[in-house]
Amino acid sequence: MIPERSLEVLRAIVQDYIATKEPVGSKSLVERHQFGVSSATIRNEMAMLEEEELIHAPHTSAGRVPTDKGYRLFVDRLGEVKPLSASEKSAIANFMVGSADLDETLGRTVRLLSQLTNQVAMVQYPTLGRSRVRNIELIQAADTRILMILITDSGRIQQHVIEISEAVDTAFIGEVRAKLNLKLSGKPLGEVAELLQAFEGEFNPVVVPQIRLIIESLLDQVDANRQEKIILSGTANLARREEDFPGSISPVLEAIEEQVVVLKLMTEMQAEQHGVSLRIGRENAFEGLSNASVVVSGYENQGSEIAKLGVIGPTRMDYSSNIAAVRAVARYLTKALGN
Repeated sequence: MIPERSLEVLRAIVQDYIATKEPVGSKSLVERHQFGVSSATIRNEMAMLEEEELIHAPHTSAGRVPTDKGYRLFVDRLGEVKPLSASEKSAIANFMVGSADLDETLGRTVRLLSQLTNQVAMVQYPTLGRSRVRNIELIQAADTRILMILITDSGRIQQHVIEISEAVDTAFIGEVRAKLNLKLSGKPLGEVAELLQAFEGEFNPVVVPQIRLIIESLLDQVDANRQEKIILSGTANLARREEDFPGSISPVLEAIEEQVVVLKLMTEMQAEQHGVSLRIGRENAFEGLSNASVVVSGYENQGSEIAKLGVIGPTRMDYSSNIAAVRAVARYLTKALGN
């Protein structure tokens, strides 16, 4: 059990190190914080924290810096996260207005999150298993050309032009559209192929070749939703903080480039304290992220989580502010998708 005063000293060390980038000594702690005790007493507290492997000396005769374990204890004991300023809230609200489709919405989201946190921001696309068909639109673009639009409940809009071998009329297109929506509207994307197995049998055999082309196009669009996808923004922010990564920043950059690794990590992370999930340093199973921290939160549609967003940065990050930003942007994205 760590005494309360020792925890206060740890909190001060973490806050000062995040703010100054410099190892923290007992003298500076006494000068900056109102502990009401001598420098010698603070040194004793720091010695105990070091024995508990919560802080360490980066080199001889230096001050102390937090370890991964120290950051974890600091975060776990955060009573509340730093609230967003009025300007930050306004920026989020204004940034999210006017997006035309899911691609644009997520693109805006990842750029906004990067700007708010000065970290690498990442947003995961909704996956196939969590999306449903909202609507299918068929539009006659020419006598032998049909524009198909698939809209999912996550807001994703996909378009594809179908070339038909023979001319079709608007009545035929209207009939196909009505039957597709009757059969598929509200159904999970994962069930579309099965639901369409006997679809061509509902039409005159003369138009079956055209129906097959339409079904093939629709299934291609559904398959596009199967691809796990993530978008990133702010990689340059890491380069500006290269000194925060011992040895080399290359392993972190390589890990970020491996989208499969990042997607797997985000999928595994489940919300904990403050509505986010957090991995600090060596808590990340992937070696390339052993000097980084990852903050993730889920975003929702119709009351269910459909994917996640978050940030990656050095362990010396402003956890309170980043947790608040990730959580707030996730909530605004949920709201935007619900409109």
